[in-house]
Amino acid sequence: MATRIKFCGITRPEDAERAVQLDAWAVGLILWPGSARYCRPEVAAEIGGALHRRAEVAGVFVNAHLDFVVARADEIGLTLIQLHGDEGPSFCTEVARRTGARVIKVARVQQRSDVQALRAFRTDYHLLDAFVKDAPGGTGETFAWELVHELRGDRPFILSGGLTPENVGAAIAETRPYAVDVASGVELSPGIKDHERMGEFSAAVRAADAALSEEGQAA
Repeated sequence: MATRIKFCGITRPEDAERAVQLDAWAVGLILWPGSARYCRPEVAAEIGGALHRRAEVAGVFVNAHLDFVVARADEIGLTLIQLHGDEGPSFCTEVARRTGARVIKVARVQQRSDVQALRAFRTDYHLLDAFVKDAPGGTGETFAWELVHELRGDRPFILSGGLTPENVGAAIAETRPYAVDVASGVELSPGIKDHERMGEFSAAVRAADAALSEEGQAA
């Protein structure tokens, strides 16, 4: 199965379009004002309209009020809701019910228990990111990928945290994720994507998939 790609921290329509050209599964729009990659509501709505039925559009929230999440999902046309804060299982369930979008619950990983805690969340996807104090995401830091194996669940998982064109192949070989998520690893500056690096990242993912396929055939 091909590893899907999510380009996150998109703030410009041209970067969203580049992601689609690279057959991205999803683009992520950070709707938390505390982020350096915050996507303004009017730009998010423009991107959501342009990508309708072409790619998944994920809205990234951090401890937002339920009504705020629902309103943004409707205004932008979000198909994925990524919850990056301290939201509990019941909140995730209610988000799914009220928006009709699929839900991604994030764990910021320091140790084994951080990954194991995700088992309580019956969301559509789990996402594993690196833990950096006071920084919910986009830090450019990786975590110990072997901790992924603590999930032991039936939910597809998305690998995030410090991925780049140079290391994503190794990450895929180690963890076999449903999708990989990249933000800072393909940027010129926070929120401004480097289109060449985006292409290199996509190529590296496809090369890793091809290597795994060959390995499977040889076995």
